[in-house]
Amino acid sequence: MSVTPALAADLFEPYGFEFFRNGTVVAVAAGALCGLLGVFVVLRGMSYIGHGLSHAVFGGAAASAVMNFNYFIGAGLWGIVSGVLIGRIARRRILGADAAIGVVTTASFAVGLALLNRYGQAKRSIEAVLFGSVLGVKNGDIVAVVVVGLLAAAVIIVGYRRFLFSTFDPEVASVSGVRVSVMEAALMVMLSLTILVTMRVIGTLLISALLVIPAATARMLTNRFSSMLWLSPVIGASGAFLGMNLAYHTNTSAAAMIIIVCATAFSGVYFASGLRGKRRIAALGHL
Repeated sequence: MSVTPALAADLFEPYGFEFFRNGTVVAVAAGALCGLLGVFVVLRGMSYIGHGLSHAVFGGAAASAVMNFNYFIGAGLWGIVSGVLIGRIARRRILGADAAIGVVTTASFAVGLALLNRYGQAKRSIEAVLFGSVLGVKNGDIVAVVVVGLLAAAVIIVGYRRFLFSTFDPEVASVSGVRVSVMEAALMVMLSLTILVTMRVIGTLLISALLVIPAATARMLTNRFSSMLWLSPVIGASGAFLGMNLAYHTNTSAAAMIIIVCATAFSGVYFASGLRGKRRIAALGHL
């Protein structure tokens, strides 16, 4: 029994540091936000979009660091331009959406790498974008993640039925009067903003995992769209909270540990959910 107070002291030790408290707040908010938008990413079969946009924004982040320009403005504009280019190329039907994403995002990523190699003073900032620096977040990062999270939640609540219809049957939705192109544009903007504000928390190389894993886990647990919209953010936020604490006590990367925790939860649900859950995941490939 005497061990309990000591154990409790060890568990709560990191919360005595302001950097850890701030990091935990922004990580939990980022996990919830990515979990929310990840529902649409998974159900629409857009996993490569999240991965690609995060790499595209890397070019803007590199340029912003080199020119000492505001990260959110520079990387944000770059991400919007990349999204517009992807949409225009895909709509021409000369190339498929996956090819369009590959061309634009790899080119943007290559520009970022070139800037990184050319201007060594940007190396520290770019490494934070690549691998995440959740324990080095500033108040502005916390505000940005929370604001985008509230904005995304408000947009989804207001347009719930239209998002539902356009996600599962866009052709019928269009015939029924739903402006599917507007809903898709709104989703792309929210996704771009989500990637923008969470990149410095999780990192470019891991953010697509946080967009996909919580939503995929939620998909195995429920068939209902409305249930996924709250279950996926809960999984993402819980994984971020537990990952932050484990990272501190094991002295490992916080971003990597968050993804490991989420992936472990996915694996556990996958093997425990039986044939029905596995069929739900398999069905995602045909959406």
